[in-house]
Amino acid sequence: MQVKVKPVAQIVEEQVRSWQFSRAEPKQAEKDLPVLTISREPGSGGRIIGEKLAKRLGFDLFHQEVLHEMARSAKVSSQLLETLDEKGLSILDDWIASLVDTRHLWPDQYLKHLMKVIGTLGRHGRAILIGRGANFILPAERRLSVRVIAPLEMRAAKVADAFSLSADEARRRVVKTDSQRKAFIRKYFYADIADPLNYDVTVNTGSMSLDGAVDVVCSTLEVCRMRCEIGEGGKGKVAATA
Repeated sequence: MQVKVKPVAQIVEEQVRSWQFSRAEPKQAEKDLPVLTISREPGSGGRIIGEKLAKRLGFDLFHQEVLHEMARSAKVSSQLLETLDEKGLSILDDWIASLVDTRHLWPDQYLKHLMKVIGTLGRHGRAILIGRGANFILPAERRLSVRVIAPLEMRAAKVADAFSLSADEARRRVVKTDSQRKAFIRKYFYADIADPLNYDVTVNTGSMSLDGAVDVVCSTLEVCRMRCEIGEGGKGKVAATA
């Protein structure tokens, strides 16, 4: 089932207007843990979970395809950076420098733009970012990272149903997409996408409903916010597995 996505230029223009409109309370984002990143196995329901979370929390939602197209455009990257003030730009530069140094990265042009795009979205906050290694780019104190998993056969069955494929075709599609996502994270971040230590919350949709997974993430987010409010900040984050 193909999902229609707005042109990236339109998404960026609407987002910039939204940020301009909400600048009346700039300090609130500093008190929240404002960004959710979602990494998901294909067919696990991670995309739907992201949509449900965005609706419940009132957050902006950026799918993998949108983040990818944003990162491909130097114009979009510059347009987003222009929405940050001097302090925001300085903090973003520090984030990127720390990431490059810690992971010993040699970023190509695409990764440079990707880090700027995701970093800018992270600075503005109240967003859900699906895919593209967002959890590796944003610092721990600014995001709650979620990994959505499910048994392979269950995922293949869902993909077969969604795209009207045979069981074998669906399984091959799932395995191929799994491999591509693993390769992307390994290439750009020298990391294992499946390592649970790279995430704050792991939800298994093979053993719980999508709505149940949303409840788990929202509950964890609320705990993180309360701990931030009493002064523990990102150090107080809770790792949860369901």
